[in-house]
Amino acid sequence: MSEARIGSGSSSIEGRPSALATVLIGGGIAGTLDGLSACVFYHIFSSVSSGSIFRYIASGLLGPSAFSGGRQTALLGLVLHYTIALGAAALFYAACLRVKALYEKPWIFGPLYGLVVFCVMHFVVVPLSRVQSRNASMPFIELVFQLLAHTIFIGSSIAFAAWLSARNARRA
Repeated sequence: MSEARIGSGSSSIEGRPSALATVLIGGGIAGTLDGLSACVFYHIFSSVSSGSIFRYIASGLLGPSAFSGGRQTALLGLVLHYTIALGAAALFYAACLRVKALYEKPWIFGPLYGLVVFCVMHFVVVPLSRVQSRNASMPFIELVFQLLAHTIFIGSSIAFAAWLSARNARRA
């Protein structure tokens, strides 16, 4: 077995994705693309500031008082956002250790994983958090955006990071 090197993309298990590359790179890209797309979407369609988006995320932990918070609360929301993205990448990596197809076919399993992340966030995490529930259902355009963002920016970013990492490990 080859020894894993930080940042090299190699894995301690020949041909498998690296935990470091999958979690940090995949989760980092997913968090960045998802966060940026949310800021653009909600600014265009609802005139919501990026600070408000991240205060909304912080409200999952702090409750409604997060909306009266300032930059520190928005920063907490940003940290929580990346923590969730890195956690999603870590779970995908753990699944890759058991199911080889997950990283061998990222174009299939990336979007599917994104849908799983959407469902877990929408139906489990947010309802269990301190986020105030909506009075109305999610508008169709927002649902489409959310599904696209989760399948393309989150699931695919993480799956392709695992795929590239495994490919690099096979070449090493």
